[in-house]
Amino acid sequence: MTAARVVRWLWGESPAARVARLPLVPIAGVYWAAMRIRTARYAGGGVLRLPLPTIAVGNLSVGGTGKTPLAAWIAAYCARRGWKPGILLRGYGGDEPLVHRRLVPEAVVVANPDRVAGAAAARAGGARVLVLDDAYQLLGVARDVNVAVLSAESWAGSPWPLPAGPWRERWEALDRADLIVVTRKHAPAAAAADIAAWLARRRPRTPVAVAWLALEHLEGIQSGTRSALGILAGQDVVAAAGIADPASFEAQLAAVGARVQLLAYQDHHAYGPGDVGRLVRAAAAGGYVVVTEKDAVKLRGRWPEGTPEPLVAVLGVRWEREGRALEQALDAVLVPPRHTSLDPTGARVT
Repeated sequence: MTAARVVRWLWGESPAARVARLPLVPIAGVYWAAMRIRTARYAGGGVLRLPLPTIAVGNLSVGGTGKTPLAAWIAAYCARRGWKPGILLRGYGGDEPLVHRRLVPEAVVVANPDRVAGAAAARAGGARVLVLDDAYQLLGVARDVNVAVLSAESWAGSPWPLPAGPWRERWEALDRADLIVVTRKHAPAAAAADIAAWLARRRPRTPVAVAWLALEHLEGIQSGTRSALGILAGQDVVAAAGIADPASFEAQLAAVGARVQLLAYQDHHAYGPGDVGRLVRAAAAGGYVVVTEKDAVKLRGRWPEGTPEPLVAVLGVRWEREGRALEQALDAVLVPPRHTSLDPTGARVT
């Protein structure tokens, strides 16, 4: 069992998992206290405004909520409105910049843990608006729209913060959100709607949207040839997933009728020669090999000629509730500022 599977089991709700994580609860309490102190410190000031309109996307839990496809959707929306987006990443996990460049080719993608330096680089590259991926806990940087992402799949897991559970912050952190997005991959639509309704009752002034991150089609990893999901029905599929939530990927493929053999790797897995060879043998044997976009960017240049190419499962964002609320929030940002100047450091002064 991989470390990722162990962690997912530990954060589950089985009786054995609840007992196993008890020794971690005191550490979780210390972590929670530290996060509260950090939040209080920034509430008193010291927040820097970046030189361009800023939209932040992030989550309360670790990994697997769908923040990257949502950040890409936001960047693409800005581009459609005529605003060249700059996508700023922390700089961890070398696959995410490549994913964003493929999903939003018109964007300036900058990976730098120093978001101020990243913003300057994006602006120099022609960006007119910034989209900060994985930035909900980036408290030292102001934002014009703050989007919190929650996953319907992880909702019923451990309620504890790290390391006894997946949570970075408690529910009161949603007070900082301008909009909350509940995502689902394979969870029922009704379950996501119930979560959204629960959140809306407790935060009536904050719009709560629901986004279905659905598999839309398949693309050849080298040719780009598009295929319908239906070709997988009744077929044996080897699914490779070096992502935070490989179980959801498996469930999505099974939902279209595939018989799935899942190869689950750690998030940001760097594929070695043995990993590639295993997939090549599976493809040569006549079955389908299906990968996520995150894995495709690491396999695309290493796939041998003459072997059937893997298929990339392409995700789409389908709004099931309050999608228009996010569009309206973005539209409010995508207007020329009336009185904006830059101080000597390049920060905006309004």
